[in-house]
Amino acid sequence: MNIDRANTEAVERMMEARPVLVGVGKALDVVPGMHENLLMHAGPPITWERASGPMRGAIIGALMFEGKANSPEEAEELIKSGKIALEPCHDHQSVGPMAGVTSPSMQMYILENKTHGNFAYSNLNEGYGKVLRYGAYDDSVLERLHWLNDVMAPVLRDAIEASGGIDIKALLAEALHMGDEGHNRNKAGSILFLKSLAPHVAKVAPNAEVASAILKDIGDNALSVLNPVMAACKAMADAAHGVEGSTIVTAMARNGTDIGIRVSGLGQQWFTAPCPQPKGLYFPGFTAEDASPDIGDSTITETAGIGGFAMAAAPAIVTFVSGTPQLAVDTTLEMYEITFTEHKYFTIPALGFRGTPTGMDIRKIVETGIEPRVNTGIAHKDPGVGQIGAGLVRPPMALFEKALMAYAEKYGF
Repeated sequence: MNIDRANTEAVERMMEARPVLVGVGKALDVVPGMHENLLMHAGPPITWERASGPMRGAIIGALMFEGKANSPEEAEELIKSGKIALEPCHDHQSVGPMAGVTSPSMQMYILENKTHGNFAYSNLNEGYGKVLRYGAYDDSVLERLHWLNDVMAPVLRDAIEASGGIDIKALLAEALHMGDEGHNRNKAGSILFLKSLAPHVAKVAPNAEVASAILKDIGDNALSVLNPVMAACKAMADAAHGVEGSTIVTAMARNGTDIGIRVSGLGQQWFTAPCPQPKGLYFPGFTAEDASPDIGDSTITETAGIGGFAMAAAPAIVTFVSGTPQLAVDTTLEMYEITFTEHKYFTIPALGFRGTPTGMDIRKIVETGIEPRVNTGIAHKDPGVGQIGAGLVRPPMALFEKALMAYAEKYGF
């Protein structure tokens, strides 16, 4: 078994993937395996009984959004009845930030990898603070979801179609040169996204008032491009999955209770450990005692070589997640120690345009004892509250040790 050859193939497929945003469609119509009684969620598999506070809040809100429940109590009764299935977004070619809860009626970004032909999906971004993905579900949260679904999504669908598709890989490469890292800092990427969409939104919107509201919403939300970026990273990582003998991580995700990884050469098996607690900066009135353990599929960005791995490109992110500009540089330099290659197309000006650390290698992680570095949002531990801060976290070594043991058993080492 030539592991390096297998890993070279996996990372080449990841880097050569070209994810393009080609449309918007209802989850029930476009997501493989979606059905009327399914809710997708972030991270590895989870049950209601083991779900974290923000996960429970998002499940409640999604059932109310779908009209399947008229109150949190009804939603909880319905989910406990067993009539609603809970399955990971990753099992359906999808990703969702934070709780990641996605219901059949929600509108989804559709990303096509033009190089290898696979697709990936993610829902629309609600912005910061009191939002469904952080476990909030009051009337204002549901009203915003309906506006995104009923007003913004149809216009985005037509605008993306009129544009001929938006190359998210190219957008990311440019955003990294403008101070983004692609996970928690997407200010430049969201402006580039707005630039690509604006002329077409102006043409296809039903009237100037709707066009203005949509353009303002995208412009005001510095995370507006995060969801298509996550889906793009999912498309890139999926292209690297299934390479016999590869030790490259192709998924890393958290559900607020467990964190899990998948490895290219180990099929669809999840390797899990308890979610760690982020360390970071909190909104006024909140402290670490209020925080939920880490949650979300957004670590697909680090899996694809951006996010925390590209922090040297975005020193200003430390004003949001804590730390110093030197920490941002040091984080990226450390991640080179546990990755298989440097990205051909995602480069960092501050490091002499060196490629970002790409392809987490479970061998190197265990050998060096260096855990990956992730930057993340922080949700309140109780359902119904929402976002309370942002920070940094390291996935536990147990994940990678379990995967390496399974690899040794499968391949006879």
